[in-house]
Amino acid sequence: MNTSPIKVTIWNENVHEKTNPAVQKLYPDGLHGTLAKKLASPELAIHTATLDEPEHGLTQDVLNNTDVLLWWGHAAHDRVVDSIVARVQQRVWDGMGIIALHSAHMSKIFRALNGTSGKLHWREVGEKERLWVIDPSHPIAAGLPEHFELPYEEMYGEPFMIAGDAKVILMSWFEGGEIFRSGFTLQRGNGKMFYFRPGHETFPSFYDPNVIKVIANAIRWARPAAFMPYPKTHVPEALENISPKDFDFGKAGIVRE
Repeated sequence: MNTSPIKVTIWNENVHEKTNPAVQKLYPDGLHGTLAKKLASPELAIHTATLDEPEHGLTQDVLNNTDVLLWWGHAAHDRVVDSIVARVQQRVWDGMGIIALHSAHMSKIFRALNGTSGKLHWREVGEKERLWVIDPSHPIAAGLPEHFELPYEEMYGEPFMIAGDAKVILMSWFEGGEIFRSGFTLQRGNGKMFYFRPGHETFPSFYDPNVIKVIANAIRWARPAAFMPYPKTHVPEALENISPKDFDFGKAGIVRE
């Protein structure tokens, strides 16, 4: 059993915190800083990175030393350089876990890993959200009540353009009547992915203990068992002897040398 700390990188575009006084007041250390403090544990070795750092703070060395990457983005999806997205995607294929939070559903990395547009319906009026645990046996649901509520959140509504192999763990109901698949997992290559809906920048969702519990559980679940290069393609030596054959199939294009 691996008892070493889980190496976590919390990535945040860190744009609203610089431009919106309400966000500055609610998250004075940035969304990434608040998450780092709330998730702090001897079990986790936490590093943070932001958009404006060189290579968005996601150098190959940083990613090579990351077991699980958290991603929060909203206003600057288009400013994330494609080569960095490809670097993160390859690392997920190799085994790194990734957790996409809230508006990261429209990030380049979310859409690349899903193979979908990530689009949905939304409404920002600060309505109540009730999250239901629909798979209580899943490790991400460990220790959660049957449902919990956030008094103020941005509404996300169906249809949600996500991959067909998504396994839904949490479902949301909103005060205005909508429902939403608010927590789901995917396997991508050797890496695990979890999307979790709460976390609008002007509401205090990242101070809610159940929200933090979900994220902490997801980090443990997404921790890689091992990193392996993926995809690895090669021409293998045959394990058994292959008997010689005479091919005379004409237009089949098979030529015996």
